[in-house]
This record gives sequence, structure tokens and C-alpha cells, in this order.
Amino acid sequence: MTRSQLEHIIRAAGTIADDTDIVVIGSQAILGQFPDAPPNLLVSMEADVYPRNKPERSDLIDASIGEGSPFERTFGYYGHGVGPETAILPGGWEERLVLVESPNTLGIRGWCLEVHDLTLSKLVAGRRKDLEFAAAVEAAQMVDPRTLRERLVRILLPQELESVVAGRVSRLRPGG
Repeated sequence: MTRSQLEHIIRAAGTIADDTDIVVIGSQAILGQFPDAPPNLLVSMEADVYPRNKPERSDLIDASIGEGSPFERTFGYYGHGVGPETAILPGGWEERLVLVESPNTLGIRGWCLEVHDLTLSKLVAGRRKDLEFAAAVEAAQMVDPRTLRERLVRILLPQELESVVAGRVSRLRPGG
């Protein structure tokens, strides 16, 4: 996915949900802070999004521009309507969202996870693709493991999961 494709999804999702603010919480949120992110971080052809002010309308987004939709068949990428609870994030994440707004979004604002919050959400999810994404972000020197450790304590997790995630963070090289 490219930044302009993400902007297209933001515009379409906002129009469908009748909301001027769309939150991007999946891997393609990387395009908010890093519009020219390395290609290995941009392999997903879906953007996980929800309307910030009307999250209950995520189903409309999924039905209109989601996987298998005419939108996906036409453009080759799609918006996956999700809920705010989809990603487990550290306290304060909303204050760190990265704004995506351009002529291509037609006045609809995209709010992408900041790279450390995004990476932590991937380390918490722990699926193979999430761990590979986190490793690629770290290899590209886009995150500081110290910041990840500082924010990890701001996530409410069961003790055993917190230990697992702390181990995943500790395996990242200091300084990227």
C-alpha cells in the first residue's frame, strides 16, 4: 500500500461513515509517520480503520470498501472496518496519533498510530506476521526499544502476557 492509497481509504471511509475523523490502527498506520516507509512494511493491501466519532459505523466501512468488495476489486486494496478495541495500546496513545490530511483526503482527517504504539500493538498481538512487522520496523531503525519498554508498562495486560511482551521487546536491539 502507498500513502496515496491510504489517503483514498481514509477519504472513502470518512464519506461512508459520515465522520471527518478516521483512525488507522493496523500495520499501514506506518504510512502516517513514514510516508515513504520501506517496501517490506507496506505489503498489506488492507488498512484497519474506524470512524473516530462514530465507531459503531465500522461495519458500514467493511461492507462498502472491505475485503471482496467492488472497491477492492477495482483498486486492489481495501479498508477493513474494525473497532477501537481491536488493538491493545498503551495509555496516552490517542494524544500521539499522527495526522494524515491532504487534498487527496478531501477534508477527512486520518489519525494513524505513532510508530512505537503501533509496534507495541503488534508485539502484544504476537501473531507471526505481527512479530515480523515489529522486527522490520526495528531493523529500519524506526523505533527505540527504550521507548517501547517505557510504554509497555502503560498497557493493562495479564502478568504472564506482560512478561511475554517484555521478552519480545528485550530481543529488539537497543537504538534500532
